[in-house]
Amino acid sequence: MLERGNVSGAVRNAEDRDQLLAGKESRNWVVRNVSWLKSFIRIFLGIVWLIDGYLKFSPGLVDSFPDLVRRAGEGQPTWLQPWFNFWSGVTTGNAALFVYSTGVLEVALGVALVLGFMRKIAYLGGIIFSLFIWAIPEGFGGPYGPGSTDIGTGIIYSFVFLSLVIINTISGPSKYSLDFLIELKYPFWKRLSEFG
Repeated sequence: MLERGNVSGAVRNAEDRDQLLAGKESRNWVVRNVSWLKSFIRIFLGIVWLIDGYLKFSPGLVDSFPDLVRRAGEGQPTWLQPWFNFWSGVTTGNAALFVYSTGVLEVALGVALVLGFMRKIAYLGGIIFSLFIWAIPEGFGGPYGPGSTDIGTGIIYSFVFLSLVIINTISGPSKYSLDFLIELKYPFWKRLSEFG
């Protein structure tokens, strides 16, 4: 248990743990540098989400969003048509709400990733949010047929978030995050930020 006033001991213990987990004696460059590499991936992904969120506020998107959702359902199997018809109907009357709330969520997710704030919630929320993006405006990446070349970006984002969950579970706390600093003062914060 870390004492409140023993910040340098906490940092030293965290660094010792990082060295053990990251294999500082390893010949493998990735293993030796996992501590900052996982933070780099998190921050880079956060920048991508910030850009995605910013683009949601571009002029004209609100007007074209219902059509984007409607087109995602074109060419899909008949058993998926009720799904796309539902979302097309919902977004037609509330396009501004969907576009701007999506933009706000993407910016908030991007800020959380860049700062390393509430990472556990950000990663799990990112998985779910990415799957919704994949399932609604991206149309599950389909329709699949001749000429199909990709399954959509939302599913890829969700796997990147899942990878961050796995990496953080295996390698321990990220000392290059706001969460790490908060945990030094308030150990209960780990429940919101750490896996394992």
